[in-house]
Amino acid sequence: MTVGRKAFIGATWLLLAIGLMLFVSAGSMRYWQGWIYWIIFSGAVVIVTLYFLKHDPELVARRTTAGPIAEPEMLQKVIQALASILFCAEFIIAGLGYRFGWTSVPVPLVMMGDVLVVIGFAIIFIVFMENSYAASVVRVEAEQRVISTGLYAYVRHPMYAGATLLLIGTPLALGSWWGMSVTLALCAVIVARLLDEEQRLAAELQGYDQYLQKVTFRLLPGVW
Repeated sequence: MTVGRKAFIGATWLLLAIGLMLFVSAGSMRYWQGWIYWIIFSGAVVIVTLYFLKHDPELVARRTTAGPIAEPEMLQKVIQALASILFCAEFIIAGLGYRFGWTSVPVPLVMMGDVLVVIGFAIIFIVFMENSYAASVVRVEAEQRVISTGLYAYVRHPMYAGATLLLIGTPLALGSWWGMSVTLALCAVIVARLLDEEQRLAAELQGYDQYLQKVTFRLLPGVW
């Protein structure tokens, strides 16, 4: 199977799954917050996939191998399994919230959530342009080198920073205050993943120790 076909099959299944989780749990196709979010998310996934299939198919190939089973280390398998469960829970809780009227997020905050989702995807896109080795699993390849330019000059894990913004924006965009609790749990999982990833990179990637000394912030400049 070609990289392009594998990527689009994976993207299609992901977007269908998100749509089903949102609208089946909502019990209605009139969930307008869900539609706006799904359209933005789908558009971003398609744009990113098409761009890098053309400009960096090796990156796409690295990103298509993902999930708990793909991780070589047990700790990362557990982390990814938790992340997958919480990711799904975020959409299901938001849909149920719409169905039963659990929470009401003001429209301006819903729009702000959508903006955060777009910004999160934009950061991830920039990271992919800078780092072709941004794989979906924690591993070090023989020819891999330390990336210290672009956003990597400010924080060690800009892709996770973008993902965190996307995750924070998601419950707002979906009109779900309850979903924010799931987001906080997901952020904790991201922190656990990046801390373990740093240990792996420091042990296996030449020059990463020096990079850790040079760039002291992990996700947010001036904070942590």
